[in-house]
Amino acid sequence: MAKDLNKVMIIGRLGKDPEMRYTPGGSPVTTFSVATGRQWKDGSGELHEETEWFNVVTWNKLAEICHEHLRKSSRVYIEGRLQTRHWEDQNGVIHYRTEVVASDMIMLDSRGPRESSHYGEESPYHHPDHRPQRGQESKDDFDIGDEDIPF
Repeated sequence: MAKDLNKVMIIGRLGKDPEMRYTPGGSPVTTFSVATGRQWKDGSGELHEETEWFNVVTWNKLAEICHEHLRKSSRVYIEGRLQTRHWEDQNGVIHYRTEVVASDMIMLDSRGPRESSHYGEESPYHHPDHRPQRGQESKDDFDIGDEDIPF
């Protein structure tokens, strides 16, 4: 039987402060948007830039961590899956929203003594259930410069 895969990994900056709310059952959920940028040259050598925005949803403990530690322009690594929801408004119009449902978040901003921590170490800057895998690099190896961010 073939396995399907729905996995998303993005590195970018938050467009605004995260917003946290609670479900009627009491589960915390935090939402925020992340901008990723890319640059390329066309056939004539002209430089182009493009920014893609992702809506991110986090749940439970990860939602609390994101709400507490992330702010507008925070640089983050997000890993999760894509999910598309739809709903009908009072006028009968159907709306769609595609979101990244995050399973892991790692802050990529420098944070003093925690700056050299690696995946899997106890740190408030990544999801506590994340465990390192063989050959995994430190978070500093993923560091991109401010010149790589579209804003």
